[in-house]
Amino acid sequence: MADNIILETRNISKGFPGVQALNDVGFSLRRGEVHALIGENGAGKSTFIKILTGAHQPDSGKIILEGEDISNLTPHSAMNYGISAIYQEFNLVPYLTVTENMFFGREVTKSSFLNMESMNNSASEIFSSMGTELNPTIQVRDLSVAYKQLVEIGKAVSQKSRILIFDEPTAALTNSETENLFKLIKQLQAEGVSIIYISHRLEELQEIADRITVFRDGTYIDTVNIEETDRNKLISLMVGRELGVDFPRPKPSTDDIILEVKNLNTPDFLKDVNFKLRKGEILGFGGLVGAGRTEVARALFGLDSVDSGEIFMHGKKINNNKPAAAISNGIGLIPEDRKEQGVLLNLSIRENIGYTFIDRITDWIFVNKRKEKKLVDEYQKKLSIKCSSVEQKVSNLSGGNQQKVVLAKWLAGDCDVLIFDEPTRGIDVGAKQEIYTLIKELAESGKGIIFISSEMPELIGMSERIIVMHEGVIEGELDAGNVSQERILDLASGNN
Repeated sequence: MADNIILETRNISKGFPGVQALNDVGFSLRRGEVHALIGENGAGKSTFIKILTGAHQPDSGKIILEGEDISNLTPHSAMNYGISAIYQEFNLVPYLTVTENMFFGREVTKSSFLNMESMNNSASEIFSSMGTELNPTIQVRDLSVAYKQLVEIGKAVSQKSRILIFDEPTAALTNSETENLFKLIKQLQAEGVSIIYISHRLEELQEIADRITVFRDGTYIDTVNIEETDRNKLISLMVGRELGVDFPRPKPSTDDIILEVKNLNTPDFLKDVNFKLRKGEILGFGGLVGAGRTEVARALFGLDSVDSGEIFMHGKKINNNKPAAAISNGIGLIPEDRKEQGVLLNLSIRENIGYTFIDRITDWIFVNKRKEKKLVDEYQKKLSIKCSSVEQKVSNLSGGNQQKVVLAKWLAGDCDVLIFDEPTRGIDVGAKQEIYTLIKELAESGKGIIFISSEMPELIGMSERIIVMHEGVIEGELDAGNVSQERILDLASGNN
């Protein structure tokens, strides 16, 4: 089927200071196929797609589009060739509306004036085809992570590209939104659009992909047809080793209540939220996008104002009116948006880990370099953060290693309660196992864990109990021994 190849790369290599991101990589994409690209974090996938979209220049190698050498790509020329990407890292302007973001640089005009009505209608039609009703006049800054992801997808679809690259498109989406996205992808495929699909959710690939290419440590490993492979073979190709149990359960928690929330209300959203978290427990929070899970986390951590309600730690009433108060009361938050809220991208690994709890590494007003080095080295090794050195900027790390830096910050703080909000979003299977094991160890050490996840198997597999929310209200609580995806979805839809 060589005559059906629309895009091909030959011997692509790319290096960064201290890291060889890609080494002699070849790849081919057929017209109208969905070609999945998988690999652990740091395998080179993101660098590869940035080369295809002109964001990076390769050190060597060629990019061939329908027989034409287009190796010297820029973002503008890639768009002109019909190559677009939906990146895992959002590329949206927060103070512009959904429509303004979607048509930025491609505005529709009428008599020299912006035709907002036409653009708003086009945006609404695109979202309708994706099975979602999203107001195109809302500013992007007011959207959740999941809706920002939908805007990115809508923006790429509106460009009518012939090659679309999806980088972890379902990481922030619910099951129903994922189903709608797959319908859209199959519709685009039927129209002849070629799709490169990057995902760490291997279960998706059987439904959506035609072929799968595996990268490992910046090198091409293999390309397989979807009907000729299975999950275990893919994992073996990706990580080069066998993985353990998917969800390592900790020992049952004690009866000691570490955190109690009574009648928590926030302006216009959370309504009479009540729950208890036991010492050593992993308490799951489930629900659809906008259900209120993240809002509970933000209220507990002092990021959102509270109208009424009480929070108790170890039986003592506390007032988390700001994050500094929450931290001093022993509560830590690993947020769902690690790039905007979890790390300082332009600072080093050392600065991100060391400065979060700077009082632990200072003598009087000066940083004790010996204490700092000991602290940072301990958590860099404990979490196996892959880097050239701890002086490497966090922006130059893979998504999985950035998440490990977020985790390292809070582990260094030794909080009694840790809130994990979508902790494995955009993380490969190997890194997921490491994070699952870490959460298990934290629970067994006596920490209380609040675990928010949109991945149903993960939520069920990790949690001792699951609280299900719908539109700011707790609809029900399920024990691990009496739970199913169907029951969770039923409660999440408001069918109490």
